[in-house]
Amino acid sequence: MLTIQNLTKRYKGGKEAVSNLSLTIESGDIFGFIGHNGAGKTTTIKAVVGIIDFDEGKITIDGQSITEQPLQCKKKTAYIPDNPDLYEHLTGIQYLNFVGDIYQVPAKERKEAIKKYADDFEITSALGDLISSYSHGMKQKLAIISALIHKPKLLVLDEPFVGLDPKAAVILKSYMRQLCEEGSAIFFSTHVLDVAERLCNKIAIIKNGKLVVTGKTEELTHGQSLEDVFMEVVSHA
Repeated sequence: MLTIQNLTKRYKGGKEAVSNLSLTIESGDIFGFIGHNGAGKTTTIKAVVGIIDFDEGKITIDGQSITEQPLQCKKKTAYIPDNPDLYEHLTGIQYLNFVGDIYQVPAKERKEAIKKYADDFEITSALGDLISSYSHGMKQKLAIISALIHKPKLLVLDEPFVGLDPKAAVILKSYMRQLCEEGSAIFFSTHVLDVAERLCNKIAIIKNGKLVVTGKTEELTHGQSLEDVFMEVVSHA
C-alpha cells in the first residue's frame, strides 16, 4: 500500500533530515514509526502525504507515485497531523461536509458516518459551533472524524493520541483496527511506546534520519518490552 524507497530529504546547509530510508507498509498493517524528537518522523510523514518535496528516492501509494500522481495518491489517503490546522471560521459540521465534498462521499453515507463518529467521540453537540471555539482535543477529534468518513486506503497520523482523552484514545484505536481489517493500512508516529507495542503489528525505529531497525513487533521484542528494545537499539546505533 505504501512503499518508501531510499528517501532522502536535505534542508538548508545540506543537513539530511532523512537519509536513504526504505519502508514497506502493506494493506492490513498498523505500522508504528518511532524515534526521538528530531529523528525525522514528521519529515518522512510530510513527504509521504505530499506536503514537502524530497531530494532523492521514491514514494508510492497503492502503486502510484506521490510526485508524479499526487492527486490520485491523496484521494486514497487521509492525514492527521499532531496539531490539526483546521478552518476555524467554519462550524464543525461545515468542515466535515467540506471534506466529504472533496472526497465525494455520498450524502446518505456521509450523514450516517458523521453521526456515528461524532456520537462515539462525543462532539455531536458541538458540531454547530465554530471550530475557533474548540479545544485542542476537540479539534483533534474533528480531524479524526474527517479522516474516517471517506474510508481511506492509507491513514497517516503524526502523534494521534496527543490531546485525546482516554476514552477517545480507546475509540480511535478500535477504529484503526477496524479500518485495517477492511483492507486499509495505517502508518503513524508515536512516542507512546506501550500503545505502539499493543496496537502495531509492525514497527520501525529511526534515529537521526536513518532507519535503525524494522520488522514485526513480536519478532523485534522477543519477550522484551518495546521500550527496552528502543533504548537498546538507539543507544547502539
